[in-house]
Amino acid sequence: MSEEVPIQAVIVPVTGFQQNCTVIWCSETMKGAVIDPGGDLERILDAAKQHGVTIEKILITHGHIDHAGSAAELAEQLDVPIEGPQREDSFWIDMMAEQGEKFGVPGARPFEPTRWLEQGDKVSFGNVEMDVLHCPGHTPGHVVFHHAEAKLAIVGDVLFQGSIGRTDFPRGDHAALIGAITGKLWPLGGDTAFVPGHGEMSNFAAERESNPFVSDAVLEASSG
Repeated sequence: MSEEVPIQAVIVPVTGFQQNCTVIWCSETMKGAVIDPGGDLERILDAAKQHGVTIEKILITHGHIDHAGSAAELAEQLDVPIEGPQREDSFWIDMMAEQGEKFGVPGARPFEPTRWLEQGDKVSFGNVEMDVLHCPGHTPGHVVFHHAEAKLAIVGDVLFQGSIGRTDFPRGDHAALIGAITGKLWPLGGDTAFVPGHGEMSNFAAERESNPFVSDAVLEASSG
């Protein structure tokens, strides 16, 4: 007899950026969180309703508009707190309206998270707790959410199937990004599946095998 999975999740690609917003919830209580509501709030709320999920909070991996552009509006609509990212991304959040104008995303506005997150923190919804990992590089305050039992990580724009996050934005840091991936994500285990900020899911073993930026072979060759 298989045990019930403690968490469930559905990916809702939103906006022209096709950013992977994740609705994630506790299987026992049906209480959950929205991770990275970049826009298209109707689609996000419809997904929660279809699965019978009560949204308790909003979680943010980093301050770019495609991940956080509608966080303020959703928090206001549902009267729920916003947790994350790490405080070093505050300058991105402060520029949310400017980001919206630049990329043609109406309604984006800055917000003050109810709680800034740090390495080692935990976030919870229902009876579920997820670990917080501070993984700078794409942005300085980027965080990742990890559930060990379910072997699932929500990694935002740190890592993708076959790629890694861009580091050419203000305060991007390529070396820090590689360090976060190898030092914080790989130790979670190769069988850990991850939801990236864009594109298809993968797992860490597959990326260590074939990712052209951070595979074991590529990193070994670059350090030799």
